[in-house]
Amino acid sequence: MYVEGMFDLNELLIMYELQPAEKKDEYFANMMDKAENRYFPVFEKVLKDHGKDFLVGNQLSRADVQLLEIILMVEEWKPDILPKFPLLQRFKARLSNIPTIKKFLQPGSQRKAPSNDDDVDKVIKIFFS
Repeated sequence: MYVEGMFDLNELLIMYELQPAEKKDEYFANMMDKAENRYFPVFEKVLKDHGKDFLVGNQLSRADVQLLEIILMVEEWKPDILPKFPLLQRFKARLSNIPTIKKFLQPGSQRKAPSNDDDVDKVIKIFFS
């Protein structure tokens, strides 16, 4: 259930790049509003209520990795979003320091950089032409 919620937010983030120029500002505001006032508060509450280092159970799961990726994606657009969410801040720091994840997040790793205009143009031509 948590991952499904993250997929909903992820879809909003991905679709931002595909918005027409005249709709990007409105879409961005809506996307950040939902991240800040709908999705992040839910995950903050889940961490608080669970009282553990992870979303589910007592060990790392797919949900944890997915939430870390969502946090990183949102921060790419709004770097100041996490101070309102201290448990998400600690969660991000804790997961980012797991050796394999830390290595993956280093510059030059396999983590994909944010999309550039050329990539977006190619996607639009492939899927929308």
